[in-house]
Amino acid sequence: MSMQKYVLIAAGGAGKRTGNSLPKQFFPIAGKPLLIYVFESFLKYSRDIHFVLALPEKHHNTWAKMCNEHAFTLKHEVVPGGPTRFHSVKNGLKSIPGEALVAIHDGVRPVVSLSLISRVFSYAQKFGNAIPVITVNDSVRLTEHGLSQSLPREQVRLVQTPQCFRTEIIKPAYSINYRDSFTDDATVLEYGGGRLFLVDGDPHNIKVTTATDLVLVEALLQMNQQ
Repeated sequence: MSMQKYVLIAAGGAGKRTGNSLPKQFFPIAGKPLLIYVFESFLKYSRDIHFVLALPEKHHNTWAKMCNEHAFTLKHEVVPGGPTRFHSVKNGLKSIPGEALVAIHDGVRPVVSLSLISRVFSYAQKFGNAIPVITVNDSVRLTEHGLSQSLPREQVRLVQTPQCFRTEIIKPAYSINYRDSFTDDATVLEYGGGRLFLVDGDPHNIKVTTATDLVLVEALLQMNQQ
């Protein structure tokens, strides 16, 4: 039996590394805020998905104005973002009732494919969670105390979002206190003893952190629309 699906978008970035004063989730791509592309990616997968957006309160009015300017009328709940991604996600999870599947996604990953979305929901329903990862093409070294050592790149994976979970698994995981080691939802679940299920990610699923990323994402979005 298929479970109700939610998307929790964590959009707390300040845009500092892009060199732009506008928070990167609002940065215009082809005249439209990046964040709207994120919503649209999931809508292509299903019109029945419920959306929760975790956004710093100081940006709520900005987002409301952007929605009005771009006639973006999709129903979604906006909750206050916290000081870290952990706190933003924790706030968002409180808005998701009952047993469901929730895909937790970075608000600055607008090029998420239908196949990836389908894969994480499918695996999470079956195994409880699904964490998308991609292989590493470059050589990898671990640095520590001024020294470094080579790591076998075939054993290294880069972690992406959406990371998808059954709510009865991820909500209890977020009941603990924040730790600096919590870099994503997978690390939170793992800290509590949960087993992670890795699935194939997508190299095009770029997280926008620099101005170069914006250029690449715009090119990919234009390519997808052709």
